[in-house]
Order: sequence, then C-alpha cells, then structure tokens
Amino acid sequence: MNHWLMKSEPDTFSIDDLKRKKREAWDGVRNYQARNYMRDGMRVGDPVFFYHSNCAVPGIVGIAEVATDAYPDPSQFDPKSKYFDPSSSRDNPRWMLVDVKFVKKLKRTISLDELKNDAALADMPLLRKGNRLSVMPVDATYWKHILALE
Repeated sequence: MNHWLMKSEPDTFSIDDLKRKKREAWDGVRNYQARNYMRDGMRVGDPVFFYHSNCAVPGIVGIAEVATDAYPDPSQFDPKSKYFDPSSSRDNPRWMLVDVKFVKKLKRTISLDELKNDAALADMPLLRKGNRLSVMPVDATYWKHILALE
C-alpha cells in the first residue's frame, strides 16, 4: 500500500465538497510526474491526505482513499474544458485520473507552517523548496507521524 497527498484549492474543490459528494474524479492534473503517480503508483484503497492549497492557511484537512485504478481524464477530450488537450487522442490518452472517496475530515487543519516546523518531517517532498506538485507520495513514516498530530 502506498500513501499519497493530493492538493486542491478549497474554493475550487474542498474537503467539504468531497464529503458531500462522497466520491469524485480527480481531474485536471496536467503535470507528467503527478500523472505518472496516479497512473503507475496509485492503487484502489491507498490512503490520501487531502490538502488545501492557495488559501489563507494551507494544510492537510482530511483523508480520502483512492477509489479506482487510473483511467483517461475525459476533460482532455472536451474542447469546452479548460483542461482540453488537442494533442491527446482517445487511442493514446496523455492524461489520467483516479476517483477518490471521502474518508474523514480532520478535527483541525495541520498547517503547512506546522509541517515545516516539525523536524521529523524535514525531508518530506511536500516541504522541499520549489515543490509544486499537486499529487505526491507520502512515506509511511511521515504518514503515521502526521496522523499523530491531529
């Protein structure tokens, strides 16, 4: 089993939106490394930290679970979508996604600042300077440590 962190801007899709919908396709990823994590690494049942980014207090706000294997992101084929990719074809889709399902909302936000100030997390990819990936693996040791912070 792998552990993951997936970022979303709360004004676009929040943990409360996922709680209400119960399950959602994680569409619009247009970074090859993030796509590869979903396509090649994620498996049904893998746990996911749901992270709110680009907001007043960025941080981990909930837990989700990978609900499907990766499949082609339909938005890449829709000319009306902001995620349309005219270079992608149905025979050889460039962009993949997984569905995620709601598990729980944390009692509090575990803020980015709190994570950065925790020496036990110093090498966590999320905290590396310049890391802007929206999908990334989380080492099991970091996963357990962060859960204990709640």
